[in-house]
Amino acid sequence: MKKMEKRKTNIKNNVNGILLLDKPTGLSSNRSLQNVKRIYNAKKAGHTGSLDVPASGLLPICFGEATKVSGYLLNSNKKYFVQCKLGKTTTTGDAMGDVLLVRPIPQISKITLTTIFKDFIGNIQQIPPMFSSLKYNGKRLYEFAYNGVEVERKARDIRIYGIELLKICNDYFEIKVFCSKGTYIRTLVEDIGEKIGCGAHVLSLRRLEAGPFNQLHSITLEEIEFIAKKGQQALYDLLLPIDTALQDYPKIQLTEDETYRLRQGQPVAISGLPKLGQFRIYNDSNEFIGLGDVIKNSQIKAKRLINIV
Repeated sequence: MKKMEKRKTNIKNNVNGILLLDKPTGLSSNRSLQNVKRIYNAKKAGHTGSLDVPASGLLPICFGEATKVSGYLLNSNKKYFVQCKLGKTTTTGDAMGDVLLVRPIPQISKITLTTIFKDFIGNIQQIPPMFSSLKYNGKRLYEFAYNGVEVERKARDIRIYGIELLKICNDYFEIKVFCSKGTYIRTLVEDIGEKIGCGAHVLSLRRLEAGPFNQLHSITLEEIEFIAKKGQQALYDLLLPIDTALQDYPKIQLTEDETYRLRQGQPVAISGLPKLGQFRIYNDSNEFIGLGDVIKNSQIKAKRLINIV
């Protein structure tokens, strides 16, 4: 009787930290995430806000305990570089879609275009495109769109902090957009095109910034694959500490006793605290342990605690 072979188990690594991935065009955010997770052989990982398949740029990947702060990055402001084509609208709002309408392009100056941009600065409402991953009755909107079905979408509140015109040439212009979470750049460009009177769509889109992070410090999948050949430690050296995602929050340091009580779910009294707010919390060894909320009587209570053994 043959001996039963033991099934090989792939033991996943407890990876903790943030990787700034430069997502390539032609790959979904989820596929990019899975590729990175495979390279690290990580137990747990998640990205912090999808980029469309044709888009490229900064996609922060949170590993392990860093997933506890991914929501803060998801809700952070973003900055994009956008190449735009005038005179044509498409089914998807970008160059991947079929052409819906072709219209003549009026003479437009830099001054005229920057004046039009002003109509979109500040708090505005935006209707999400059908080709998006938002859900309607349990299905992604793009699933309806691929079947030629359009459903009603509610307008969403967003904020555009700035639109910088970089280049304009006949039927083409380039911009940088600084905006809040939930902004659809394709919709913004379409709306700008309608203001001009000829329509427009996105030729290419690249995310430059997400919260405190900049694409200048990001790394490509090819570079990660190459570094992986040097060993696991080389991969770990690419990771940023978890608290780098939270630098906008003020810091507070606790004693050993205060840290123990906070981890037991007890509020800790700290003199001089403001009435409201959130803090990055560190222990007596200056190790980041999580985020806390200020509650009554100058006390701070744990909101998100990091548990790294």
